[in-house]
Amino acid sequence: MSRIIGKHVIVVGAGIGGLAVAKALSAHFDRVTVLERDPLPRDATPRQGTPQARHLHALLAGGLLALNELLPGIEKELEQAGAVRLTPQSLRMDRPGFDPYPQRDLGLSWLSISRPMLEYVTREAVGRQKNIELLGSCRVRELLGSPSGSAVTGVRYETSDGGRINTELADLVVDASGRGSLTFGALESMGFAKLEENEIGIDMAYSTAVFEQPKDAPSTWKGVITLPSAPRDNRGGFLSPIEDNRWIVSVGANHGDAPPGDMEGFLAFAKSFRTATIYDAIKSAKPIGPVIRFLLPCSVRRRFETVQRFPRGLLPVGDAICRFNPVFGQGMSVAAQEAVILDRLLTARAADIDPLDELSTAFFAEIQGVLETPWGVATSDFIYPKTRGERPANFEQRMQYNLGLVRLGAQDPSIQKLLIEVNHLLKPQSALRAPEISARVAQLMAAPA
Repeated sequence: MSRIIGKHVIVVGAGIGGLAVAKALSAHFDRVTVLERDPLPRDATPRQGTPQARHLHALLAGGLLALNELLPGIEKELEQAGAVRLTPQSLRMDRPGFDPYPQRDLGLSWLSISRPMLEYVTREAVGRQKNIELLGSCRVRELLGSPSGSAVTGVRYETSDGGRINTELADLVVDASGRGSLTFGALESMGFAKLEENEIGIDMAYSTAVFEQPKDAPSTWKGVITLPSAPRDNRGGFLSPIEDNRWIVSVGANHGDAPPGDMEGFLAFAKSFRTATIYDAIKSAKPIGPVIRFLLPCSVRRRFETVQRFPRGLLPVGDAICRFNPVFGQGMSVAAQEAVILDRLLTARAADIDPLDELSTAFFAEIQGVLETPWGVATSDFIYPKTRGERPANFEQRMQYNLGLVRLGAQDPSIQKLLIEVNHLLKPQSALRAPEISARVAQLMAAPA
C-alpha cells in the first residue's frame, strides 16, 4: 500500500499515456483529475482531436505488460472487446532477403486492436477508480506558475459550455496532451532556457483504410508487415486484424512520396510494394469507410534529462518528451512504461520528507532506459540520404550489425526471439550487443555469402 503524498494531481490529456499516468498517480494522491479537450465518447469512437486515431496503432508486448501492471485484468477486457492475439508465428513479415521471414512459435504474443477501442476499454477501466475524475470538453489554456516562477501550481482551462474559464490548483500537473505545447509555454513564461532537441526529419506520409476480413482470408497469417528495400525503395505497409472481424491497413512512404487518399489510389500504391502479399489480400476485400491520410515531419527527442533546474509541480510525459516515427508503433507502449516507472518512483520516494521535490528530474533520468531502444530504432531512418538531422557517427557499422542480426535470427530461433523482445520493449537494445551475440554476428558477416 503506497502512502498518499499529495492531495490533488491534474493530468492534461486522456489518451493512453494520460490514462495510464492517471491510474499510476491514483495510488499516491487523494484525487486525480484528467482534463481532456475532446468530448469523451461513450463507445469506441475516435476523438476529434486525435486525427491519427483512425490509423493502425500497436500496443507492443512491453506496453501490454505495463498496462497490465497498472490495470490488472485489462488484457482480458481487451480480448473480450475483440482484440486479436498476434504471435511471431501468425505475423508474416516480408523483408528484403526473406519473403517471408521465418514464422515461428516463440512463446511471445501481443494484442491487435483499434486505437479507439483500446482507449475506450482503458478509459472505462480507469474511470472505475473512485478517486479519478475524467472530464471531457475541457481545453487547458495555460499552466499556472507560482509568484517566484519556480513552480507550476495548477491550470486554467476552458469548457465547451459557453467557454467558461476555470482555475484548478494542484500539487502536480502532468502534461500528457501530446506535443507538449503547454509545458514549453510554461517554461518560456517562467524564464527557463530553451530545451535541447534532436530531430530526425523523415516526412513520413501514410494512408489507412479498414476492410471487412474476407471469408477466404489466408490461413497462414493473421497480420502482414511489408518492409521496403531501403534506401532504394521507401514504400511499405502493415495489415493487422482488429475487432469486429476487420483488417486495418496502413501504407506509407517518406520524403515527398505520399500514398493517395482515394481507394483506387490506395490499392495501386499497395500494388507497387516489393511483394504482393498485402495487395493480394485486400484487392477484393470490402472497404469500410474512407481512406484517411496523415503526415509526420520528424521524430523528436527533447533532452529534459539535461535540464539542471525544472519547475516543481510540472511533469511532461509521452510525446512531449519523445515522439517517434509511427511506423515503428512504439508511442503508446513507451507512454505506458513511463507510467509504470512513475508509479515505482513515487512508491520509492513516499518516505521522503518531500516526495515531490525534484520529482521531474528523477523521472527524466529513470526513463532514459525506456527511450533508448525506440530512439535507436528511429535513427534507422538515416538509411535514407534525404533524412534530416545528425546521423550517428557509427551509423553504417550499426546498420551492418543489424543486418547480421536479422540473418542470424533467420537461422536461430533464440536470436529471433531476442530481436522481437527488444523490438517489443521487453528487453533493452543493449541485449543485442552481448559479447557472445556480437561474436556470432561477426562470424556470420565474415563468412562467404
